[in-house]
Amino acid sequence: MFRPAITGTGVFTPPNVITNAELVTAFNAYADRMNAENAPAIAAGEMEPMQHSSEEFIVKASGIENRYVMDKTGVLDPAVMHPLLRQRDDDEPGIMTEMAVDAAKKALAQAGKTAADVDAVICAASNLERAYPAVAIEIQQALGIEGFAFDMNVACSSATFGIQAAADMIRSGSIRSALVVNPEICSAHLEWRDRDCHFIFGDVATATLIERIEDAKGPHFEILSTRCATQFSNNIRNNNGFLRRSRPDGMKDRRDMQFMQNGRKVFKEVLPMVSQHIADHMAAEGVANTDLKRLWLHQANKTMNDFIGKKVLGREPEPGEQPNILQDYANTSSAGSIIAFSQNSDDLTEGDLGLICSFGAGYSVGSVIVRRHMS
Repeated sequence: MFRPAITGTGVFTPPNVITNAELVTAFNAYADRMNAENAPAIAAGEMEPMQHSSEEFIVKASGIENRYVMDKTGVLDPAVMHPLLRQRDDDEPGIMTEMAVDAAKKALAQAGKTAADVDAVICAASNLERAYPAVAIEIQQALGIEGFAFDMNVACSSATFGIQAAADMIRSGSIRSALVVNPEICSAHLEWRDRDCHFIFGDVATATLIERIEDAKGPHFEILSTRCATQFSNNIRNNNGFLRRSRPDGMKDRRDMQFMQNGRKVFKEVLPMVSQHIADHMAAEGVANTDLKRLWLHQANKTMNDFIGKKVLGREPEPGEQPNILQDYANTSSAGSIIAFSQNSDDLTEGDLGLICSFGAGYSVGSVIVRRHMS
């Protein structure tokens, strides 16, 4: 059995920022527009008027202050309220490939490796821009990697599930290394017209290079153990799919064709599931909460992360122990925990232990226990 290690990470950050102030201005203009168009029905008591959003509401509900997106013009247009991305010819690189390649090159550079050192590519994301050919194979070609590639989707847990798949292949000896890439264009499946969720998501791409530990050229994180779990729930759902046109009303602008969640139930059910999953994983590996130097969590909601951090560590996390990046990036689905890891891990020293965890729709939860090595 070979020992896998994370030797490099990379983050592609889109060029456009949407502040809470910009988002609220656009949403409230849309709400006013809808209320004016439906004034007779509202006056007759047949429908409720749309409520305004506010910066204070968004920060209190999520801890989010900004988000990066691939396009902001459509999102901030009250007549559109979704990103506007140009149609690409089939012989052009896809937008997800461009994002993933940027992050992957950064991960390779950090590890001191090239495409020739990579055996496999896993594109793990909550949504993929097409059914086939696999986006992962397009990324593989764009990077000039030999070997194989495949897509996988476990919603917000896709990155940690991808890391486990890569680590298992390395442990078995079937490959020496793999890139796990997470291109997330969450702005395209978010319903920007829904006050309860219009602020949640942003866009980003992350990449993680995983290799046999003996191939590491510099500081790295040995993957000591991985664990994944799923439990079916309808409380986070998106009904869009290839069968849409085959069903009555399938092509209408239906609310369930975008991101939907029952926030209260998710909060109530996911928090204990994730906390117990982490506790069981640590116990199985003989890791005490006092051993953990860092906890890199899925970036969905600050209150949720603060709860999990306190539960896992048995106390309020010290500044930096459980870093949050969602105030800047918002929820970026599978990529969130990897952004937190990439941006908040260089200060750890030889032997320090940390845990990466992502969780979300499914329900799904994945955790990765790592140990820092300086050489």
